[in-house]
Amino acid sequence: MAARKPAAPLSETAFTLLVQGVLDYGIFMLDPYGHIVSWNAGAERIKGYRAGDILGQHFSVFYPPEDQASGKPQWELETAVAEGRLEDEGWRVRKDGSRFWANVVITALWDEKGVLQGFGKVTRDMSERRAAQHALTERRRLFDHLVRAQETERRRIAWDVHDDSIQAMVAVGMRLELLADQVPETQSAELRRLDASVREAITRLRSLTFRLHPPGLDRHGLVEGLASHLDDVVGTAWGMPYSFDHRLDREPAPETAVTIFRIVQEALLNVHKHARAGRVDVVMRSCDGGITTRVVDDGTGAPTTRDGSRDHFGVIEMRERAETAGGWWSLRARPGTGTTVEFWVPSPQPETDTADAVP
Repeated sequence: MAARKPAAPLSETAFTLLVQGVLDYGIFMLDPYGHIVSWNAGAERIKGYRAGDILGQHFSVFYPPEDQASGKPQWELETAVAEGRLEDEGWRVRKDGSRFWANVVITALWDEKGVLQGFGKVTRDMSERRAAQHALTERRRLFDHLVRAQETERRRIAWDVHDDSIQAMVAVGMRLELLADQVPETQSAELRRLDASVREAITRLRSLTFRLHPPGLDRHGLVEGLASHLDDVVGTAWGMPYSFDHRLDREPAPETAVTIFRIVQEALLNVHKHARAGRVDVVMRSCDGGITTRVVDDGTGAPTTRDGSRDHFGVIEMRERAETAGGWWSLRARPGTGTTVEFWVPSPQPETDTADAVP
């Protein structure tokens, strides 16, 4: 087989045609003082100037008045000279006066003798990406607000039930117990049965307040809060063997922790009510900028609907929580092999800075 000949080097004319034809990037040259000496089709599309309108003008015309006043264009050239190149993102101005968010790279160009010949400048319009990022940020902010509002309401209800309803029922129980000791035996038995019903209702209400606002999550974080819930509820109250395997690279934000906790809580409740399982295992991992969690039981495997989900409110709530957080949720179940609930929710880094707002 004959050796392939090396490709011929791209001629200067062909390279110029390539640069001139690029539409997604504004590529142009500046002289050593910042005046525009070349212009491609991408620069015309992004900035709105034809070559005849812009050649010879100073590149500072693309900067907002506040950046011009602060000397930012000249500072960028000086930085490119000192460091070889400069990359920046910020507002730029089109010919019609509208602003767009740009990614800009300025490269200092030197000849073989080390004399500055000018600058190469590449500009990309990032407005759509920035708008998408802002939309995601706003969605996350709305989600966080919703989670906080839900948890605040749950806490209020839990306190009301504990401080009002439960205390009133405890008083009723004490009164019934006192009456049972004072009436004839025929009536006492009935009062004691009524007292037992009241005590059972108090136990259920206390369980409800625990589910509404479990202790430990606010103070200790997701891992310790979930471990405490598994120990208190699954291990002690239900008497079910379990395991909890977790590997997180950092503690998630409170809203993310609450979302994961609530989905796991609902999945465990479904195991207790429907699966007839002898064991449940919970696995939690940091993955792809978020947290993946699996709840696996060895039960009978609940029947599923045509879309693969159990047809009851708990499943709908779990899926909606995960998807509202920007994640996904799935359920796999086969009769006799148990059920796996798996979900992923994003766990963004805490915001340390915010981009400039559009004037």
